[in-house]
Amino acid sequence: MCRWMAYSGSSIPLELLLVRAKHNLIDQSLSAQSAATPTNGDGFGVGWYGTRDTPGLFRSIRPAWNDFNLRDLAAHIESPLFLAHVRATSSATVQETNCHPFRFGRWLFVHNGEIDQIEKLHRDLVIAVDPKLFPNILGSTDSELMFHLALGFGLESDPLAAVARMVGRVEEIGRRHGVDQTVRMTVCVSDGRSLWAVRYASDGDAPTLYHSRQLEDLARLHPEVIDQLGPHARVIVSEPIGSVADVWAEVPQSSAVVVSGPAIALRPFAPVT
Repeated sequence: MCRWMAYSGSSIPLELLLVRAKHNLIDQSLSAQSAATPTNGDGFGVGWYGTRDTPGLFRSIRPAWNDFNLRDLAAHIESPLFLAHVRATSSATVQETNCHPFRFGRWLFVHNGEIDQIEKLHRDLVIAVDPKLFPNILGSTDSELMFHLALGFGLESDPLAAVARMVGRVEEIGRRHGVDQTVRMTVCVSDGRSLWAVRYASDGDAPTLYHSRQLEDLARLHPEVIDQLGPHARVIVSEPIGSVADVWAEVPQSSAVVVSGPAIALRPFAPVT
């Protein structure tokens, strides 16, 4: 399993959450606490939105805890919305193009989980990708396939509906191959303005997912930077960061969380076939 986080709010240096917070994502790459695999050393990535039409992207196969370039970039890059990910591969090879986030136009995508018995389903999943999107697939992960399936189902116009259709298609293909419990996932997508995150598993036991509550709670992670965070700051994480447990609210199983400016909303989530 992997770990990821997403931030939306005022523009801040990435290092405030990636480096300086206690039990930050880089720490989790070495010693995650709420995952079956505590070490996530098979690469990392961060995608951020700035002044350009498309988000910036930095990915590497180095362990996040041992990459000084990541720390230096995080200290100098400021962004109002960014996604970061540390990887523990289940089957796909360790290569830069398999590191998250994945990007298409303005969109970024991160994933924690797996498609069970992907080797049985892989051919049919690839065929199900919209041919116009296929040239954008550069790696070999189930995560990147899930992203491009969702893009083909209308992610750019209705992200949650597209993810629901993607999950429905994966489960349908799984059943055809005798795999009944196909999907375990948390995913997050963004267009640079909003965040959409989903926690879902075919067997009802998806990986953990949390969101921050009020700004006052989030500021307790860094009391000295409350003015930098601004009134609309929200964070979604695979695993809590910081040392204050009640900063975080757990996203229920089979649920989606949507962050758009100051608004944060929970919605039920179910696959669509």
